[in-house]
Amino acid sequence: MSQSSKPFVSVIIPVFNDNERLKICLNALAKQTYSGDAHEIIVVDNGSTQDVKSVTEQFSKVLLAYESRPGSYIARNKALSIAKGEVIAFTDADCIPEPDWIEKGVANLLSQPNVGLVAGRIDLFARNPNKPSPVELYESLEMSFPQDKFIEEKQFGATANLFTFKQVLDDVGFFDENLKSGGDLQWGQRVFARGYKQLYADDACIKHPTRDSWEDLRKRSLRIIGGKYDLMRKTGQSNLTAIKDLILFLKPPFRSFLRIWTDARLQGPKQKFQFTVVMLRLRYVGIQERLRLQLGGGISDRG
Repeated sequence: MSQSSKPFVSVIIPVFNDNERLKICLNALAKQTYSGDAHEIIVVDNGSTQDVKSVTEQFSKVLLAYESRPGSYIARNKALSIAKGEVIAFTDADCIPEPDWIEKGVANLLSQPNVGLVAGRIDLFARNPNKPSPVELYESLEMSFPQDKFIEEKQFGATANLFTFKQVLDDVGFFDENLKSGGDLQWGQRVFARGYKQLYADDACIKHPTRDSWEDLRKRSLRIIGGKYDLMRKTGQSNLTAIKDLILFLKPPFRSFLRIWTDARLQGPKQKFQFTVVMLRLRYVGIQERLRLQLGGGISDRG
């Protein structure tokens, strides 16, 4: 791809109280091989109590926008409303893009006609890969981002590493602002339904730290459960179907116990036990949240 033929790219990053990791992300974006004149970076402060401007003003290519309504998809839509790019690249504040991330993502997007989205590789890493904490171990094995499988089996890509054309967004619409999780799944399936191709790009890579505290993992779990419940409600399922789904959700995880104790990736009884404890704690949190949402009329949490 010649320098002159490169499409202009808008990189979109929502952030909520994550200044430390946002700075790491922006430092990585400052080292991109893609021409600085051919891309912009839009950070959307989604109601942080931290001073996000103190970070973004350190980077000349970064435009800071503000969205007070909670939700990463609302924040992404805010950025889309001001983005100048022909190509839109999504990542998150806690991600670390490789130096050629934009270049490879754009190349894959342009590699075939009628491509609607490209989902890049997401590599999770622990603070100490040789000695992950129980929380890091659980997330890396159970809550990873297998983008190739997402594309093949569910027709979407996670917004932690996603490329598309602005014209595709104009065609299928922006993200559903009522969803706090799962909006990338719903949007990707809309792209697929429109007949666009979807590609996995192993060479367009970002690194993503695993959560290393119980509280962070708990918040992510709440967000995912809330997002799935909100999606279920939006599809107009009957009360009977919702009750059946709840009963399935409450079933004891006997198969999970068997899978854990036969999983070769878990090294020895200690790791298997630690993994099981985290799973059971998350399951307890998940049941509480699902009952709160479905039977208590609660509102999904942003996590």
